[in-house]
Amino acid sequence: MSWFRRKSTPINSLAIIPPKPLPGRSGIAIAVIVKDEASYIEEWAMFHKAVGISHFLVYDNGSTDATCSILQSVLTAGELTIIPWSGKMYLESRFINSQVLAFSHAVCTFGGRFSRIAFIDVDEFLLPRKGGTIEEALEATQGFPNVSLPWHMFGTGGHKVRPQGPVVMNYTWRNDDPLSKAKHLSNFKCIVDPCEVVEVTVHQFKTRSFGDLTVNDAGFRTTRDGRKKRSFYSNEYLQLNHYYCKSAQEMAEKIARGSDYIVSADFLKKKMETTRQNIEASLVEDRSMVEFVTGRSIALSRPEISSVAPPSRWQSASPNRDA
Repeated sequence: MSWFRRKSTPINSLAIIPPKPLPGRSGIAIAVIVKDEASYIEEWAMFHKAVGISHFLVYDNGSTDATCSILQSVLTAGELTIIPWSGKMYLESRFINSQVLAFSHAVCTFGGRFSRIAFIDVDEFLLPRKGGTIEEALEATQGFPNVSLPWHMFGTGGHKVRPQGPVVMNYTWRNDDPLSKAKHLSNFKCIVDPCEVVEVTVHQFKTRSFGDLTVNDAGFRTTRDGRKKRSFYSNEYLQLNHYYCKSAQEMAEKIARGSDYIVSADFLKKKMETTRQNIEASLVEDRSMVEFVTGRSIALSRPEISSVAPPSRWQSASPNRDA
């Protein structure tokens, strides 16, 4: 293995030996890769803690801002593990997807401690639609070891510059079709029993008992390819919100920062612009997150540094309105 850049077909899946369950294993963890997410990480961590995530496995890809210190302020030592995770790894000439490596490490190293691990990003939020916690929302899956949740893709919400207040309270306009065939709009993230996982990718897992079979939040079972069928779609119990764009300003800043993966700046810009256009081609207002947060009085920032307006004033811009 080497730590320098080469060009070749990347390795996007890894086979693993699942960990043995440890005595008393319980709870739902999140595994996530972060880099310079200080502007958003507090809200994301506080929300997921409020909906029952018991531990955060944070793979830090060389953050130079306050991302890690914010996490350490929001979460206790028993709720947080930070793993330094920078650099790129190759097998011979093939780049190994960094997320796949991190997710495999999370399963093999920590998986025996938890009943489930969710594999999401910092711009993705797990919203319970039934019950107040993710564990309650997953009851309909009846313990199936591989749950697939479709993206619900949110656009700029009409915001040209970053609005004051939390992301989840400011962005309520999303594409109306989570299974859209438009480019870059449809994919899944997974919540798995780590002690069953035998193969890891970013968007799908295989388990030793069921292979590539997976269920939706309502417990409907299908194959990996079957997830794209209309019959698989459900957000009745648990919804995955993907706040892809945020404001036009933030999207431009993200494009300017570039990608840590092996893609050119031009490719990244084209992909993000295409995705935004496709999201906003057909919109529906979705205030389920706003209603959940306000209805349960969930705090999304620490009181001592909070400078945002109270929940009753947080509003998303109309997608046709400047902000």
